[in-house]
Amino acid sequence: MGKPGLFDLENHFAFYGAYHSNPINILIHTLFVWPIFFTGLVLFYFTPTIYDLSQAGILPSGFNPVLVFNFGFLFALFYGLFYVILDKRAGSLAALLCLACWVGASFLAAKLGYSLAWKVVLAAQLFCWTGQFVGHGVFEKRAPALLDNLVQAFVMAPFFVLLEALQSLFGYEPYPGFHARVKAKIKAEIKEWQDNKQKKNS
Repeated sequence: MGKPGLFDLENHFAFYGAYHSNPINILIHTLFVWPIFFTGLVLFYFTPTIYDLSQAGILPSGFNPVLVFNFGFLFALFYGLFYVILDKRAGSLAALLCLACWVGASFLAAKLGYSLAWKVVLAAQLFCWTGQFVGHGVFEKRAPALLDNLVQAFVMAPFFVLLEALQSLFGYEPYPGFHARVKAKIKAEIKEWQDNKQKKNS
């Protein structure tokens, strides 16, 4: 069943879903959200090191200079733990993806170096964000969720597209009746938005 407050997956999913009901817009976000997360971690690689793993001697020598505990690691850890709390099964998969992104981003950043990495990140972020704004403006015909709740939109985006993919491909839901309840909430939120829009235009 649903959890209260901050960890209420139904409400989080319904909030995000109300801004992403068009199939093409959902597809665009599915393609672009995780690359935004990944390239963000590339840039975070160049933040100050919190702990040098090479001192612990727990990783193979080839990994030691690359994998460091920095703000990128904390960023990925926060996202991963939050997703596990929301839903243990899909959240665990999302947490593994966050970890994989951190590892991959660390190696890519170390190979590129800061002088090239920031240019690659900038180009990727501009491309992905442009695609998402096109999705909202052309297909969804509604402003992005981040304009109403920046933190919730940023935190939920990667998990939303993962859950959408799991539901579409495998019929997955965190618990029985989840998608039916979420769909009803999304329908109600979209109707409320449309009614408010009509009132403003009249």
